[in-house]
Amino acid sequence: MEVLRPQLIRIGGRVYRKNPIQEQTYQHEDEDDDCYQGLVECAEESCEAYEVVQTPQGFRCTVKAPSLLYKHIVGKRGDTRKKLEVETKTSISIPKPGQEGEIVITGQHRSGVISARTRIDVLLLTFRRKQPFTHFLAFFLNEAEVQERFLKFQEEVLEKCSMDHGVDSSIFQNPKKLHLTIGMLVLLSEQEIQQTCEMLQQCKEEFIDDISGGKPLEVEVAGIEYMNDDPGMVDVLYAKVRMKDGSNRLQELVDRVLERFQASGLIVKEWNSVKLHATVMNTLFRKDPNAEGRYNLYTTDGKYIFKERESFDGRNILKVSMKQSELETFGMCPKIREDNKWFSF
Repeated sequence: MEVLRPQLIRIGGRVYRKNPIQEQTYQHEDEDDDCYQGLVECAEESCEAYEVVQTPQGFRCTVKAPSLLYKHIVGKRGDTRKKLEVETKTSISIPKPGQEGEIVITGQHRSGVISARTRIDVLLLTFRRKQPFTHFLAFFLNEAEVQERFLKFQEEVLEKCSMDHGVDSSIFQNPKKLHLTIGMLVLLSEQEIQQTCEMLQQCKEEFIDDISGGKPLEVEVAGIEYMNDDPGMVDVLYAKVRMKDGSNRLQELVDRVLERFQASGLIVKEWNSVKLHATVMNTLFRKDPNAEGRYNLYTTDGKYIFKERESFDGRNILKVSMKQSELETFGMCPKIREDNKWFSF
């Protein structure tokens, strides 16, 4: 991370800069108490996005968070919470481990309560990013015709290119899992899963039906492309997707869904637009058949996982003729996937 280009964290429409000096302290749970120091720089603590209630004793604000993240607010031996309370002159009540509830912040001064809330939000977002992805938002692309054509493509590649470096059957997508990813999610409680399902339903009612005209979207899956710059060292090979009628409706739909989920905080904002693609080969599949893009970079306790990837030579594969296939989708709408389970609205 460059000093002049630090990582930015967006919370409630505001942008915070994370101090890169302490970046290495996020790797282990035992160092949670240290990571608070210098975590965020904020020139203005007041924030209208927070609901602060005045009480006879002062001011009060609540934070909803999954119980899995409580330990990062408490810190080792309670040091992180103590430091927060001292610096913001507040009292912070956190539910016991394993119990769902709200974090309650109370204090004599409104500015102190808001300051504590801001810093807790940054901590929660930071450690949520350290969790492995649990779900992803996607379209089905596993109609029988598409699966059949995909298997023919796989058979042809293995027949003609199996001698090329890194090419073997383990890096092909499972035909039953062909899909278009909209975004990756970290859902840490049943409440967050329910919230996601409700948001999908809202998207359907507010704009998905309007964009699709209330009819199934008909798309073409045609041609392949690779993610990096060197066709001789490829990690991801994907099929290109476009609307059969030549319109931009599918791109508009997925971008609006992404925007809605980014605004809610359920998907971390990294891109302004979805790159529509259907992964057909991925070197992460060698060790993890369920891998999905940037997958499981951290364990649940915040330790980084180094995934060694062996790239493959895709030059001859790109020369293999991939026949154009058409997919007539039936009820093609976004869904959430957890392992082999799909949650639809």
